[in-house]
Order: sequence, then C-alpha cells, then structure tokens
Amino acid sequence: QVQLVESGGGLVQDGGSLRLSCTASGRTFKNYAMGWFRQAPGKEREFVAAIRWSGGITNYADSVKGRFTISRDNAKNTVYLQMNSLKPEDTAVYYCAADWGGQATTLDYAYDSWGQGTQVTVSS
Repeated sequence: QVQLVESGGGLVQDGGSLRLSCTASGRTFKNYAMGWFRQAPGKEREFVAAIRWSGGITNYADSVKGRFTISRDNAKNTVYLQMNSLKPEDTAVYYCAADWGGQATTLDYAYDSWGQGTQVTVSS
C-alpha cells in the first residue's frame, strides 16, 4: 500500500476556488491510478474525479465536470484537484485514494489506499 496525505481544504465563498493536494509515500506512485472522493454529512461517499497513472486519462462525476480538474505530478508523488466555481453543495470531506494499476474507476471499492480527508466548506 501507499500512504496518502491530503491538504488544501478550507472555507471558501460560493463561486470561489481551492486546490487540494494529495502526496503519496511508500510504493511507486506512478503505478497507481488516483481518485478523489467526497462525503458530505449524512450522505454516502461519492466519486469526484480520477486519473490514470500516465495522466492521460481522466474521469469526472457529472456534478463537477467543467468546474474541477484533476492532475498529477509523478515526480512529486502528488495528485491535485483544482476546484473552481465552488458551490455550497460541494461542501464535504474530500479524500484521495490510490488504486494499484487501476483504470481511474468511479468505484470506491477498487481503491486500496485512502488518505485521512480534508474538509472543504463553501459558504453561500
């Protein structure tokens, strides 16, 4: 497994932007597909975005398409989630996850390593 640490969460106003980072340590980062998920209070965890090891293939939830961008820097063992035009309904704890040799799936059970989460709060 790989160890993951998220950062970059915080409080932002409606329409604002944040960039989340997730830094990995342990096994070879470039062999992992990386995903971002989120969980709002009282709701189930949901898929947000994912990226394959090469960075060439990405996958987004319909709710964030056109607003969020996932990217990765394999030299820095880091995956990013740039979030623009944030809405109050984006408020959640955001988790990054790693899937060895994965295909950037939306399915959370495919991911075998998870970070501790970072809180994103969007005020109206």
